[in-house]
Amino acid sequence: MARIEGQNTEALTHEQSRIGQAVGHGVVLAICCLISYWIITEVLVAARFVPRDDELLGGMWAVIATIFVFRYSYEESARAALSRTSATLLSFVLCFGYLLIFPFRPLGMAALIGAGAIVLSLIGRSDDIITAGITTAVVMVVAGISPHHAWKQPILRLIDTVIGIGVGVFGASIYLRLLRSLQPADPAETSGRQTSMTS
Repeated sequence: MARIEGQNTEALTHEQSRIGQAVGHGVVLAICCLISYWIITEVLVAARFVPRDDELLGGMWAVIATIFVFRYSYEESARAALSRTSATLLSFVLCFGYLLIFPFRPLGMAALIGAGAIVLSLIGRSDDIITAGITTAVVMVVAGISPHHAWKQPILRLIDTVIGIGVGVFGASIYLRLLRSLQPADPAETSGRQTSMTS
């Protein structure tokens, strides 16, 4: 009977810990997304660094970058940040070069997505093809919607992404530190320390 009660208590404690981690992860992620959005839509716009009419899209793009890199371990966040950065940089180079010379065209967008996929495959980063393709599609379509100074769009999306990644990685590291500090001590380690103290 005592063993069954102990198992039930352990299962309940584990479930409570799992729920607490899920809630904490969601709350910190939400805060990080809000910070990313606020930086783009308030701070940079107030400093006249970003056009006012582009603030909502920029805020959204920063939030997406934050969500993309906010993971359950620092290693996962670092890998996601590297993936997002490499994909965005390639998309920036392709779109910026294209929009300096040509206006938005669906054929041009498709060609850039294909070129990005080829480059990433050749350098061994095929996992970044999806992210680079999405980034390129967004930049090019927005350039088509706002053709005036369309070449600025790759620069703005790069800024949004960098800020979103920075906030996401920083927030994930803070969350993981808090999580480790709140985790109960391992009973085996506690017992070992007590034994060494009494001996």
